[in-house]
Amino acid sequence: MIRKVIKIDEDKCDGCGLCIPSCHEGAIQIIDGKAKLVKDSLCDGFGACIGECPLGAITFEERETEGYNEIEVLERLLQDPDADIKAHLLHLFDMGDLDNFNIAVNYLEEIGIKVNIINKGGGQDMPTEKSGGGCPGSAPKKIFKPLNVIENKSSNQKKSDTNSELEHWPVQLHLVNPGSDFLQGKTLILMSTCAPVAYGNIQQDYIKNNAVVLACPKLDYTEPYQNKLAQIIATANLEKIIVLRMEVPCCSGLTDILRKAYNSTGLLLPIEEHTIGINGSSAKIKSIN
Repeated sequence: MIRKVIKIDEDKCDGCGLCIPSCHEGAIQIIDGKAKLVKDSLCDGFGACIGECPLGAITFEERETEGYNEIEVLERLLQDPDADIKAHLLHLFDMGDLDNFNIAVNYLEEIGIKVNIINKGGGQDMPTEKSGGGCPGSAPKKIFKPLNVIENKSSNQKKSDTNSELEHWPVQLHLVNPGSDFLQGKTLILMSTCAPVAYGNIQQDYIKNNAVVLACPKLDYTEPYQNKLAQIIATANLEKIIVLRMEVPCCSGLTDILRKAYNSTGLLLPIEEHTIGINGSSAKIKSIN
């Protein structure tokens, strides 16, 4: 199959090993003083290691190779006394890969390892349904809009409801797969969870024709956000990124997370911060790169 896997430039790599802890699948090892991808089937293609390399030696490449194999990853991790199975499961969940998450849960319970993991950020618990297809509510979907034709024949005609402009699902950053098609070539709106409630014209000004992800820097478990955003920036060929935040101080954390993710990629991309007042006032706009 043709898919994305990491590529390590051995000329740049100095063997520091900083990439290894972030690879929860154990796909990277230091061999002869250089980081190496030991087997393609162990690489999930999310690139959590990319943002950890201080020399920029790790990038994505798309090529023909074998598919990612969750069972093979688990068998390898179970043979390593230092492996962190919980971190691996957290990684799958945070990347929105609930198919492989459920494969892992089923396999571990079949061999007698009980899975009982709570999201340490205090948010939603990890799903462990045995459907084999992941959580139905987080499955990627393209949303098609109904044709809305209105003939204003009289002033007494009832006004139609405002249609949503959202074109994809899911929208919560924890559940969004960085490789999702809906991200490709779009303007990415990194939106605080309060913004759509506070700002009245959110549909036309920010959601229409854009890729939208929601996050809260105060209440979410934000540890995976920087790496996930870095992967999106590195692979989605985005036109632009807009951070849509509220004027409250805690919301500045969303901009900080994005700035760190952006800086780790080494790419050049227009990024703006749009700040909405708590009274719903129009956004104050500034460039942040």
